[in-house]
Amino acid sequence: MKLYPFVQVDGVSFSSSAADIIHLKGAPEHTARNGVGLNELDYGGEIYRFQDSGRLEEITKRAPVLYFGQEDVPFRGLMRFVRERDPEAFARAGFVISPRFGIAFDPEGSDWVTALAEHCIETWRQMG
Repeated sequence: MKLYPFVQVDGVSFSSSAADIIHLKGAPEHTARNGVGLNELDYGGEIYRFQDSGRLEEITKRAPVLYFGQEDVPFRGLMRFVRERDPEAFARAGFVISPRFGIAFDPEGSDWVTALAEHCIETWRQMG
């Protein structure tokens, strides 16, 4: 996963609409509305989540390696990387959220990483 926090993931901009994603990627394998009210375009190895307004909120992908500019971070080292570089990182619902890098991930799970739109960080903070 090549990540420019809050800007783009693997060349897909957070300003993209669902129509933009479908034009780029084709028809998704599945569409759904998730438990927190976001509309999903599920392509199997990547999921794009949108508000009803059409604003892209999250991009979730398999990420055995994350690329932050010139730095390559294997998923197995992501927890250490975040701990060392983001003093604002916090845990919610089994996920680690990094405000600096704009990601959420389960350090005990598989290599799925969710890139977040900037305004989503506060939503994660407010979760109980």
